[in-house]
Amino acid sequence: MSDAVRVRGEAAEVSRAEAQAVIAMLGDGQRRERLADVLAAVDEGRVEGEDAAALGELLELGLQTGRLRSVYGPEGEQAALGLFRRLPQGRELSQSTSELNEALDVLSGRALEKLSVHVVGPGEYGVSISAEGFELAIRLGRSGARISTMGT
Repeated sequence: MSDAVRVRGEAAEVSRAEAQAVIAMLGDGQRRERLADVLAAVDEGRVEGEDAAALGELLELGLQTGRLRSVYGPEGEQAALGLFRRLPQGRELSQSTSELNEALDVLSGRALEKLSVHVVGPGEYGVSISAEGFELAIRLGRSGARISTMGT
């Protein structure tokens, strides 16, 4: 099964413009070359492998900082977000969320005893849940949502 992701329409326009903007700012020849490869793949309408990973990094940064919304508007941001979700980084985040939701199912029907949130570090948070003697610790951060500990 190929890991190629089709890039079309507004998502392609945003990806192309963002790659060009970053290329114009970079002094590092190797990074410029890497983004030039991404740009060529976007122009061909599909990215895969290292190009898909590099495009994912580019879009992730633009989405996190709000740059994509401010430069390309809400529609451009949504197009980029839809593409990001199909790229390796987006698929990993979706997978971690699915796994977390499966783990949270064990709490269904149990009376909630305690819920707390704490800071683990910059951009990383912990959520502790106690329900009828069952303990669940969750981490939320840049690398997604994941179970930290689970048990009675």
